Formats: sequence, C-alpha cells, structure tokens
Amino acid sequence: MAVKPLIGLNADFRAAKDATPAYSYLCAGYYDCLIKAGAVPIILPPLVDRADIDRLLDLLDGIVFIGGADLDPRRDGWMLHSSVRPMERRREEFDRTLMKKVAARRMPVYGIGVGMQLLNVVMGGNLFLHIPEDLPKALPHYDPTDPFHRHPLVVERGSLMDRVYGEGEIRVNSMHHMAIDEVAPGFAVTARCPDGVIEAIESTQPDWFAIGTQFHPEAPSATALDFRIFEEFVEGILRSKAKPMRMVA
Repeated sequence: MAVKPLIGLNADFRAAKDATPAYSYLCAGYYDCLIKAGAVPIILPPLVDRADIDRLLDLLDGIVFIGGADLDPRRDGWMLHSSVRPMERRREEFDRTLMKKVAARRMPVYGIGVGMQLLNVVMGGNLFLHIPEDLPKALPHYDPTDPFHRHPLVVERGSLMDRVYGEGEIRVNSMHHMAIDEVAPGFAVTARCPDGVIEAIESTQPDWFAIGTQFHPEAPSATALDFRIFEEFVEGILRSKAKPMRMVA
C-alpha cells in the first residue's frame, strides 16, 4: 500500500481585536475530505520567515489553498472596489509567498475559492472584482440568504473535471462575487457556469499538477461526486511523487 501523502492546508486568520486574541481557524471539511481521500493533512500557520516556509515545504507532498475573504486587488495594481472585503493582511502575505514557492517547486497544488483566484493571479492572470458589475448578464453566484445556493456546471471533455463528473446534469455550490477574468499562461479553463463564469482551471504544463475550483467540494452543500476532486488530487500527488521535482526560477 502506498504511503499516505502529507498535504499542507493554509488556515484562515483573524487579528486581535479588543479583548479577543489573534487566532487561526479552518473549516473541518477541508481536512476531513483529505483524510477520507487517503492523505494526511497538515495545517500551516501564517509564517513570515521564508526559510521556515521552505522547511515545511520540504516535508510536504502537496498543498491545498482554502477559500476565504477576498484578495486585495491593490496588491496587483488594481483599485479597491467597494464590494471587496480583503482578507487579513497577515494571511494574504503568507498565502502569496507560499503560492510563489509552491509554483517555483512545481509542487502539486489545489486552490479552492479564493485559493483558485490566488493561483491564477500569482501565475499571471487577473480577476473580475464584482460579477454583478463586470458581468451583468451572469447568473447569481452568491446568495447571502441561501448557503446551499447552486448553479449548473459545464465541464471540458478530457479534463480532470470530466473524470470527476462525466456526462449528465451537474450542479455545484456557488458563494463568490469575484471570479477569474484572464486565465494565467500555462492554465486552461476546464469548467464554467453556463453564463461563462470560470469555475475550474487546470495546469497544461506537463511538469506541474495544479488545479483550482471556484466552488467548494469540502462544504456541507457539496455532494459525494464533488468529493471525487479530492480523490483525484491525492491520486495525482501519488503519481507525481514517482517523478523527480524540479525548481523553476
């Protein structure tokens, strides 16, 4: 039996406020899905020292970037839209550094929600800051009154998403107001909402197993079929471990 891969999970972060100390937190669905898929999850604190981050990455076989609040568009040269609610600075700085190092190592990575958006931005893509304004004809992608809000999904044949979902009607959860605009070089869109909003991307680079989904297969609103993405990710890591890892400058 193959040794279970060690997969890192970044965590959300909340700064100290009044009498409440700073703390990190993580929805259990992320690590429960990895455990069920045959991996050992390792929760990562928001480290600052780059040598410490490298030390952790030396021990891990892959990374899952979780969802959360919005990326600050000002860090990528864009104005701050009134709808954007940036994540805590400490988390975003760590996440961006971690993603750059993961990319340089060509380490297997799966980005979920804002994790997919970060993967796209770090690799040279950009984002729509508010779907209702940027894509006024789009379907609703966020309903604050319905945490189980879902929409259809159209997958690209021959992709990992196709292996997961196959043919037939597909619906996934939806809880976002930002979305990918221009896709980063080296990545392809492998699933969209029927309105055209990008819902999944996959690396087209033969030396890098990297995927992202805008929807959340770890959430209570996900289905057993959605969970198959975690299984595909773990299986992909096991395949990639048989290949030598190279660094990219």
